[in-house]
Amino acid sequence: MSGWDLAATAETVIGDFWSLTRSQVYRELASMADAGLVEAGERGRRDRQPYAITAAGRAAFAEWIDREPGSETIRFPLLLTVSFGRHLPPERLAAFLSAHRAAHEQRLAGYEQQRSLAEASGGADGYAMATLDFGLAYERAVLGWFDRLPELMPGG
Repeated sequence: MSGWDLAATAETVIGDFWSLTRSQVYRELASMADAGLVEAGERGRRDRQPYAITAAGRAAFAEWIDREPGSETIRFPLLLTVSFGRHLPPERLAAFLSAHRAAHEQRLAGYEQQRSLAEASGGADGYAMATLDFGLAYERAVLGWFDRLPELMPGG
């Protein structure tokens, strides 16, 4: 799998809850190749270079995935804007809220579609379904928060 393929796959599989850039993927692949964790293959079409995980790479992955993940930090840019909302014209804040609500509604619809497809195919991986379930619960919680904003904020 090339760096481009890896970044595209990561975006599809974990992109909704973990961000990474293509440049970061290429940097890490080069570093991992230097450490013997992956092996670079011959460059192919469009100058893409495939990589394959080595035995040392599998061992390093097993060690990494076995570590305690640590606590999460909520990083929700809209929440920062809302916390300083008194400094915005109400219609500007309302426009931000409306746009973000629409994005969360769309993401929830996408997750619901993914769940339906997974259930219909009968091949849903339990770990993937657990991750998808979190996404569904998160989007529902955020939409519930949007529903409560009028009673929480001045001038709601």
